[in-house]
Amino acid sequence: MSVSKFTLPDVGEGLTEAEIVEWRVAPGDTVSINQVLVEIETAKSLVELPSPFVGVVGEILVQPGTTVDVGTVIITIVSETVTVAVVPGGAPVAGPGELAVAAADAGSTITDEPAETQGAVLVGRGAAATMPTRRKRHGTAPVAHETIAPPALPQRPAAQPLPQLPRAASAGPVVAKPPIRKLAKDLGVDLLLVEATGPVGDVTREDVLREATQASVFRNIQTPEWPSDREERIPVKGVRKAIAQAMVSSAFSAPHVSLFVDVDATRTMEFVKRLKASTDFAGVRVSPMLIMAKAMIWAVRRNPTVNSVFTDEEIVIKHYVNLGIAAATPRGLIVPNVKEAQDMSLLELARALEKLTITARDGKTAPADMANGTITITNIGVFGMDTGTPILNSGEAGIVALGTIKPKPWVVDGEVRVRQVTTIGASFDHRVVDGDVASRFLADVASIIEEPALLLE
Repeated sequence: MSVSKFTLPDVGEGLTEAEIVEWRVAPGDTVSINQVLVEIETAKSLVELPSPFVGVVGEILVQPGTTVDVGTVIITIVSETVTVAVVPGGAPVAGPGELAVAAADAGSTITDEPAETQGAVLVGRGAAATMPTRRKRHGTAPVAHETIAPPALPQRPAAQPLPQLPRAASAGPVVAKPPIRKLAKDLGVDLLLVEATGPVGDVTREDVLREATQASVFRNIQTPEWPSDREERIPVKGVRKAIAQAMVSSAFSAPHVSLFVDVDATRTMEFVKRLKASTDFAGVRVSPMLIMAKAMIWAVRRNPTVNSVFTDEEIVIKHYVNLGIAAATPRGLIVPNVKEAQDMSLLELARALEKLTITARDGKTAPADMANGTITITNIGVFGMDTGTPILNSGEAGIVALGTIKPKPWVVDGEVRVRQVTTIGASFDHRVVDGDVASRFLADVASIIEEPALLLE
């Protein structure tokens, strides 16, 4: 029997610490390779850690809510079985990975039999987990093998499952996978009210997100009672700590300049409607954000200075677009980005944005997905806001805010008509982007929102 110690790994470049959020196993549970052991929160995202060992959970050394340094032992795994080589005419010679040597027969074969737990690696983390089971050396007598199980470890109660959302007594069962239930809980969506569109009548991510979007306007109608506690103290850690540091660094290192423009988005809304009806976009979420993203990429190509970074020695202009999307999640604001967005078609970009949004709301955004952004868009219109003055994402020179699109009076050909109007706001690093470049860039974005057919030229 051997005991393996699992230490907190560095799951992101430069990670020094992480908080234990939730254990997925309990002492006495049997675990296999790549089975999720624990969920941790880094400064950027929630990450599930898989097991590199096969065996039984021994001790959980760090409790949920505790922040520990990388390299700290957080759990032990006891190997379930021990492989023993039995030599004909001799006693068993035990030990994982040990050589079984014949004591009675000088001409017997010697084998090297790795234990089941040896050589195991995580998927995508090195050599393949499948390894040769034995290595034969020249000899005459075969060696028999037996597997002896150690005494059974005492079983402890398994971790209790997370509570389900309350259901009405008269309602039928809701078919939804656990991740979908968690997403609904995080977004405050009652699954009983969601129209299921899954292949077997199950609730999908898109169903939950659609219900959340429709209900978001009404969430603040009910005013809660004052809490009994006079004060509430929330530790500054994890994502919130990272957000604070990034905002302070950006606001006080880059001199911001902000511009605003009102835009007639009627044709964009018509274009979005046509895309939703297109068979090519069937099953893909299409919104004005897609047109806005494409407009920004087009405008960056015409005004490359906004897609740059300022250092003390030089200005680095990037001729590619890793388009950041500011996402409000239950854990705070994060900015994952679509890599190489300039090479994507409209359909490819729609799929990338949908995947990015769902992953962010699930809290599963990988640290690599938030690194190396070049320019960012924030959609404050989903909260009913007309415009704002966004703060630059650290290390970038431009950010654009899309306001709500709603009917307003607008002058068309000398007549006042009702049009779908939005306000676009943008902030730039004035060390890099001069006023004329900023104005041309924002005007280019506005021109696409006014006439998306320009994208087809």
